[in-house]
Amino acid sequence: MVTMPNPVAISGGATKNTAATRIVPAGDFSGSGGVGLVIECSSRPQKKATAHHKKTRPRKSQPWDIRRRGPTVYPPLPPLPPEWTFVSETTADGQSTAPTPPQPAES
Repeated sequence: MVTMPNPVAISGGATKNTAATRIVPAGDFSGSGGVGLVIECSSRPQKKATAHHKKTRPRKSQPWDIRRRGPTVYPPLPPLPPEWTFVSETTADGQSTAPTPPQPAES
């Protein structure tokens, strides 16, 4: 892209900021039919969101905050007991511990 001088500044007309405008050749618009005058306001460009948040994030300036450690790391918890346990049909003395299933009523 070729930067051309501002035609208003050359002709003696007054402009506020000659660096903010430039002429772009007509071939650079790829058939859009636009004019060759492009206005740029680059004297104070805005930061994008991430750059702004990185620049303006709170810094640790107090001694109590600088010496502060991260979160406490605790040892892992023991494994949980099984949710279901099997009850054997007989105990050590040979008697049955399982309840008898209910019998359907005869009508």
